Amino acid sequence: MYFRKLDVLQKTAEEITTQTGNKVQAIQCDVRDPQAVAACVDQLVELAGLPDVIINNAAGNFVSPSERLSANAWRTITDIVLNGTAYVTLEVGKRLIQEGKGAAFLAITTIYAESGSGFVVPSAAAKSGVETLCKSLAAEWGRYGMRFNVIQPGPIKTKGAFSRLDPTGQFEKSMIGRIPAGRLGTPGEIANLAAYLVSDYASWVSGAVIRMDGGEYVSMAGEFNELRKVTPEQWAVMEAMIRGTKGSS
Repeated sequence: MYFRKLDVLQKTAEEITTQTGNKVQAIQCDVRDPQAVAACVDQLVELAGLPDVIINNAAGNFVSPSERLSANAWRTITDIVLNGTAYVTLEVGKRLIQEGKGAAFLAITTIYAESGSGFVVPSAAAKSGVETLCKSLAAEWGRYGMRFNVIQPGPIKTKGAFSRLDPTGQFEKSMIGRIPAGRLGTPGEIANLAAYLVSDYASWVSGAVIRMDGGEYVSMAGEFNELRKVTPEQWAVMEAMIRGTKGSS
């Protein structure tokens, strides 16, 4: 497990070790720096050898009208999300090829990597790039025994994300209102799918982008989906009107 802030990383590693009984190694790494990534992989190899599972979850985001974005704001997000994922993936992947070993790669993106979204343009563009990276390498490096898949989570209530993107909490209710499942997702649900995708049970799954959002995407995409707000009484009136129209049956 790697992260830029070692104190936060060590605390998380200790929590996971306590909960699971498995030893978790904490390695400090700034994924924006390719040299730091190479040093991180060196340390990983020394501790445990080349990994057979790599999960890219580097993320950075903030909400802003696009006309207010600076070049630095754009670079800050894309350096973490897209470049960081690419540096880690390429560094590990090249070493795996040299050693003749395969591995399962998994990236965590977002549903708006596919649909696009206003006010989070750097993140949307970077996450979309991550998805294209994974699909491209699934095609190119599959011959080396490597698999690449993507999970697109919908709204997941985590302390970090919600404190930055919904500091007042006013949008949570509206988000739930457009999710057919009627609730936000949980980190555990994402973890369950991730565990499957990197396991041998998914050995023939590669190049897949799996949306996991409680039905939010399809609910927002259909132009007639707002009709779910129509009451049974209103439907009865509408049906009577339709049946009363000449030529209807």
